[in-house]
Amino acid sequence: MARLAVNVDHVATVRQARGGDEPDPVLAAGLAELAGAEGIICHLREDRRHINERDLRILRQTVKTRLNMEMAAVDEIVEIALDVKPDLVTLVPEKRQELTTEGGLDVRAQSGHYRDVVERLKGAGIQVSLFIDPDPDQIQAAHQCGADIVEIHTGHYSESHSEPKAVEQFGRIVKAVESATKLDLGISAGHGLNYVNVKRFKDLSHIEEYSIGHSIVAMAVLIGFEQAVRKMIDLVKNF
Repeated sequence: MARLAVNVDHVATVRQARGGDEPDPVLAAGLAELAGAEGIICHLREDRRHINERDLRILRQTVKTRLNMEMAAVDEIVEIALDVKPDLVTLVPEKRQELTTEGGLDVRAQSGHYRDVVERLKGAGIQVSLFIDPDPDQIQAAHQCGADIVEIHTGHYSESHSEPKAVEQFGRIVKAVESATKLDLGISAGHGLNYVNVKRFKDLSHIEEYSIGHSIVAMAVLIGFEQAVRKMIDLVKNF
């Protein structure tokens, strides 16, 4: 049965829009766990555009399930992760100008660098996931770098504007899941998933966790945070 991990970055984005201190992503994380979420995700970006170090450190103290820190594989953020010690680190690509993460890591092209970062994090007892496109070659590279988990980027599927395109992109995800399963990697999926397009994943039983944030926060504006989380849990638990 798949787990839901809730990304609270978008709660912080709303907070930063006014430059104040609410809504608090730490409070949102607590509500998500009360609603049944089995993980909390936050992305400490180099430019601190939403989640900041205060958020991360309080989340480390208060999250009761599993804290997943998304981050770029750069020395400054690696040092923070080694100090905070989240349960899981997910290495993601990061561009200053992007609104949100636009694609997966090119692990093949920088395998030595990612291997070194993975080793440092795992040496501190932190599990490591690599966020990659649904490409068997990238999955193989992630495995060779020592990753425990691959998070398959579902953005191209989620952004498909026609059914044939969605079917094509979902087929890539299916093949990626098959490749990761053969390598005995943990598998999660995320980016752009919502209450409608996640339903196509009901037969992909090897996906252990879904990482979802924006659509939950968007629904929460209308029906409340706990109810929005419960609604998504009902979907991923009943595949």
